[in-house]
Amino acid sequence: MYLRIPQIKRVLVPALFSVALGCGGGGMGTGTVQNPPPPAVTVTITNDTAGKFGVAMSTAFQPAEWDYTLFQSFPALTTTLGNLQPVHVRLQGVSQGVAQGSAGTSSTAWDFATLDAITQPVLSVGDHSPEFQIAKAPAYMYEGDDFGNAFQDLTFQQFAGFTQNLVQYYTAGGFSANGQTYVSAAYPNDKITWWGIYNEPNINNGLTPQQYVTMYNTVVPAMQTIDPSLKFAALELADFSGQVAPWVPPFVSGVAARVDAMATHFYSTCNQKDTDATIFATIPGFVSDVQFFYSTMATNPALATVPVWVTENNVNADYDAGNGISACNGTPFVLDLRGSSAFFAAWRPYVFSQLGKAGVQALYQWDFATDAQFGEVNGSTGQIQLSYWVDYWLGRMFPSTPAANWLQYTSTDNDDVETLPVKNSDGSVVIMVANHAVSSMTDNNGPGAPISVLVDVSALGSFSSGSLLVIDASTSATDGPSSTTVTPAAQVTIALNGYGAAFLTLKP
Repeated sequence: MYLRIPQIKRVLVPALFSVALGCGGGGMGTGTVQNPPPPAVTVTITNDTAGKFGVAMSTAFQPAEWDYTLFQSFPALTTTLGNLQPVHVRLQGVSQGVAQGSAGTSSTAWDFATLDAITQPVLSVGDHSPEFQIAKAPAYMYEGDDFGNAFQDLTFQQFAGFTQNLVQYYTAGGFSANGQTYVSAAYPNDKITWWGIYNEPNINNGLTPQQYVTMYNTVVPAMQTIDPSLKFAALELADFSGQVAPWVPPFVSGVAARVDAMATHFYSTCNQKDTDATIFATIPGFVSDVQFFYSTMATNPALATVPVWVTENNVNADYDAGNGISACNGTPFVLDLRGSSAFFAAWRPYVFSQLGKAGVQALYQWDFATDAQFGEVNGSTGQIQLSYWVDYWLGRMFPSTPAANWLQYTSTDNDDVETLPVKNSDGSVVIMVANHAVSSMTDNNGPGAPISVLVDVSALGSFSSGSLLVIDASTSATDGPSSTTVTPAAQVTIALNGYGAAFLTLKP
């Protein structure tokens, strides 16, 4: 992400064991955590399928001069990253992470050092298949510089030439310029197959929807002349209020080039002062925008089966624009700690479940290693944060391949509890219960309200073993959560002492 401006937006299961588990404690922010009351919510799961659920979890990097030494400083983070099992890790080079030119100059020189300090380690882990999001053109291609100014060439042929060189560098054995040959150190073992075409065109460099269509229709075929097997993610909008209507229909009706994924970005706020209740209330708006994507894409047969990806997602999009000033509000910038506190352990599972039910097939954290607001890992210390374990276990409990059957259910409280029950191809069942009940409507990074959920799984038949894993305020950010063995039975009571998520696994 280069400029982060978000959209402001806001279960009965058949049970096989009778166990009450107290999970968590120790709140953050305002409010007081108390012991959970007797079961107040009943979730009943049926054996009927509501559809397929397959959301690939991933993360992202923004190679630039401020973070390119990450893997040099903390070599063990390659293992930490790989353990996430991320799918198509997103790479978004900006500033000195753009491999050609230099901000504020007319230079056309090539230099991959900053970009590759992040890209080469990423190529070596996970699925070895990152998505390279071509976020910016070289500075000399803009009127003035690369921040906010328009492209000089609105045919985008010049930009297309730049993208062709990137493909040659990472995928096709290199290119020559100024008497030098440039080729990726990972070639030919690891190549970049997935490419995203520009970052948030609705807020960057004055592009209009039609100009983006022209860019996309020009750049993608040019890149395919180098490698026809490439795959492409389109749009990657800054999806705040009112953006999908002017941007998605023109693209859907005007695109002539290949599209393999339609992408957008969701943040709940750009204001750290927003309450927890306000943040949670944004999530239904994420869903409605995804539904708009799909309904609009259905009007173009070439896009009717293309998936929607959310390639940036976090609580708060704001950042320090310099001198300690908020990029969104012009006031003193304040880190929003909800990006790595127990709040996140309720918020991200809620988002994951709702977007997956709406048909989203990939969900990306923004981003892997930064600070307590954005990072799964602290980029200054290399220490794992609680958000890492949330994403780690979402990816493991709900692997995207093969997609599981999402089971139908009823709940006596869909306002405070998000439930996600799935049945895997091996007959195992995973039921996620996320507690996003606020303790007080004025809470900001509060503890959440305690809640007990009675999960009824009697309709699912018998199981031989069970386990429960909880992520909440008591979870160690260093070691992550530990699972507890449970004996299969018809019902189970899950007690959450505040914000958090519980994962109940049943095996035949």
